[in-house]
Amino acid sequence: MGRACVIFDCDGVLIDSEIISARMLIEALAQRGVTIDLPYVARHFLGRSYPVVMAQIRTEFGLDLPPSFEDEYRDRLLEGFRAGLKIMPDVRDVIGALAVPFCVATSSSPRRAEMSLRLVGLWDVFDGRVFTASQVARGKPAPDLFLFAASRMGFAPADCLVIEDSLTGVAAARTAGMEVWQFTGGSHMAGLSLEMGQGASPDLRFASFADFHRLAPETLRQA
Repeated sequence: MGRACVIFDCDGVLIDSEIISARMLIEALAQRGVTIDLPYVARHFLGRSYPVVMAQIRTEFGLDLPPSFEDEYRDRLLEGFRAGLKIMPDVRDVIGALAVPFCVATSSSPRRAEMSLRLVGLWDVFDGRVFTASQVARGKPAPDLFLFAASRMGFAPADCLVIEDSLTGVAAARTAGMEVWQFTGGSHMAGLSLEMGQGASPDLRFASFADFHRLAPETLRQA
């Protein structure tokens, strides 16, 4: 496979946001009588869009959350991001050194994706190349979002390298026919099993973007 285009997931890859999201969702659901923990969030919610998360809660716990829950959760989440969101170590250096086109493909809402990337100074770096699940019929683990991103970038799936953290995202990239690496360096991955029953394995796992230069030197400008 070629590596002519790099497609980054956002949450848990470019930004260390998933631990904030998970803790706030756990807290918000606890207030409504639903008790879950971080491994449950990682297994069922990581990499999935908000409607899919709500459907899982409805199916497993018999709880129909009101429309106001989403707005309240998102508002509190964005407050949490403003207070504590950080860019992943060495991500900025990797992006700055890329010699091939790159983009973002995320399950986050457009509002959340833009605010998150603005907070860490990456929004302008991607310059209109942020694609969200709102633009396709099916979110991850379906391949739609990655295929859409590749098409918009002008590349065949086999020419794309996807960087994901969730096995939901890994499965989506696999189904799309793309090479996929799993980034395991986010705070939310600490102590979790990397095999969470999604039926897909990455081509490679790595825990630090400092290793990207060694792992994919052909994608980077030579010093």
